[in-house]
Amino acid sequence: MPFTREQLESFRNAPVPDLVDDGVLLLFVGINPGLWTAATSTPFAHPGNRFFPALREAGIFDAGTTFSDGLSDSERRRFTNAGLGVTNLVNRATVRADELSLQELRDGAEALEQRVARLQPRVVAMVGLTAYRQGFRRPKARAGRQEQRLAGAELWAVPNPSGLNAHETIESLARAYAAPARSAGVIS
Repeated sequence: MPFTREQLESFRNAPVPDLVDDGVLLLFVGINPGLWTAATSTPFAHPGNRFFPALREAGIFDAGTTFSDGLSDSERRRFTNAGLGVTNLVNRATVRADELSLQELRDGAEALEQRVARLQPRVVAMVGLTAYRQGFRRPKARAGRQEQRLAGAELWAVPNPSGLNAHETIESLARAYAAPARSAGVIS
């Protein structure tokens, strides 16, 4: 389902519903939805995004390589039934994450803590180290498992799967995503 630039632009600033259900074990937290994600109501939906290919490579979720046309209802159920969920630090669609203000990231971190307290996942994986550092005021944080917990959940910072993060590959993303998935009990 290719979109025109005009069609995508009509989704600027639109919110996107979380892909999460009761019993979430591993909650991935994106920075904010892109316009393609807003257009399809599917997280990480842009054709160049490597989130779903990395999940497949890691053995976390095996259903296709990309969801640029959006997830079907049955795929959404399979995703959440696998104990997986996706939310965003800031729920406002933009072309690029650098369009967000520092205050939006910090407000998003506070709101995320409340959401995590309500959902009670075992593990939270922040998808984007820079946004994590800024939003949570941890400028020296490194990728991987964090010393701090988030509302009782184990907290990880993992690489952003955007095609703009060119030094990461599907294989390196899969390795990074597999570690919190193992910790959450999603994979062995």
